[in-house]
Amino acid sequence: MNNLQGELLIYQHMNMKPNFSELARIYGLDRHTISNYWKQGGIKKVKERKKRSCLDPYQEEIKRLLEKPGVSKKAAYEYLKDHYGQESIGSYHNFRSYTITRDIKVHKIVTPHVRYETKPGNQLQVDWKENLKMTTKYGEIIDFHLMSSTLGYSRYHLFIYSKSKTTEDFLRCTIDTLNHLGGTPHHILTDNMSAVVSITNGTRKKHSKIQQFEKDTNMKIKLCKVRSPETKGKDESANRFVNWLKAYDGEIEDEKELMDLIEQLNQKVNQEINQTTKIPPYVLFQKEKEYLNPLPNKVLLDSYVDEVITQTVPPTLLVTYKGSGYSVPIKFIHKRIKIIPIKNKLYLYYNTELITVHEINRNRFHYKTDHYQEALRQSIHNKELDIEMIAKENLALLEKLGGK
Repeated sequence: MNNLQGELLIYQHMNMKPNFSELARIYGLDRHTISNYWKQGGIKKVKERKKRSCLDPYQEEIKRLLEKPGVSKKAAYEYLKDHYGQESIGSYHNFRSYTITRDIKVHKIVTPHVRYETKPGNQLQVDWKENLKMTTKYGEIIDFHLMSSTLGYSRYHLFIYSKSKTTEDFLRCTIDTLNHLGGTPHHILTDNMSAVVSITNGTRKKHSKIQQFEKDTNMKIKLCKVRSPETKGKDESANRFVNWLKAYDGEIEDEKELMDLIEQLNQKVNQEINQTTKIPPYVLFQKEKEYLNPLPNKVLLDSYVDEVITQTVPPTLLVTYKGSGYSVPIKFIHKRIKIIPIKNKLYLYYNTELITVHEINRNRFHYKTDHYQEALRQSIHNKELDIEMIAKENLALLEKLGGK
């Protein structure tokens, strides 16, 4: 073959057309094949073979994820990494290259923001990421909001789950955020949200409860000026990470799993290198938290959250709300937890950690199966017994005893 190619190149260099039939006889090839080589410059055209990728098995899933409105390539990558591990799907650079070579596209929405720098401990930017929806794998739609907060210096960010966005919700989420930070900034910057201010004939007035909160915490709540360069740009920039949740739409089991995803999101946001500072927020936060003011009295803070009940968990695992018992895991026995009813659900917190969520109804006992099984395993030491079966039978009896 090399001799044939060499001979064709000589003919080409001498500007002479070869006798294809004669060459076919000499080299034992079809004259049309040799003619094609001649047209290609005397070199056999080698078909390029697309290299196989570790992402090939996930190609259809990648396409499906990126077809979801608002899902970025980073969101899709994080979803795949969570489900299959980085060993299976490789680096994010590899993922981006794969989507480019396979022409898997996603529409990006870019919103420009003016940067506004602040000193450490000076400002916390707050906003609602509102009217969000997530669908479980069983078709149940969960409506919710997220309070989104960002420290101005470190860009340390937190999302707090909320079912509504009233003044009480704003205060509860703010207090949860401050407890997580371990201190208070000089001021909070927010827009003219109805939870904070009322506007009458163009005049803004903070709600009395907000004004009292400012006095008790010695922390001002500043309002953004309309069309002013001093905006909540850092917080709004961090909000793009909420789109990571969209990759899980239709994939989650229930509201509790959604809560866990939000907690994972908080960790990931603060570990990502910030585009402006070139440093992960959690690193700069180690410096900024030294500039935060001490937290106000805990009892004073808790007094701002309406309908919050505090109870010590008994050995039965059941805390009481309106005559009914609701379970928590055994590790919270003898610990004080907060009980927050919102609509038809009961949210149980230990400090700022959401422990579990129960449906509110008239049944006397509300044991979650995993809580009950965990307690049985610790109290029954016979490994030969079928704990799951015993739990199922006992819970069925309790349901009959404590039913409507």
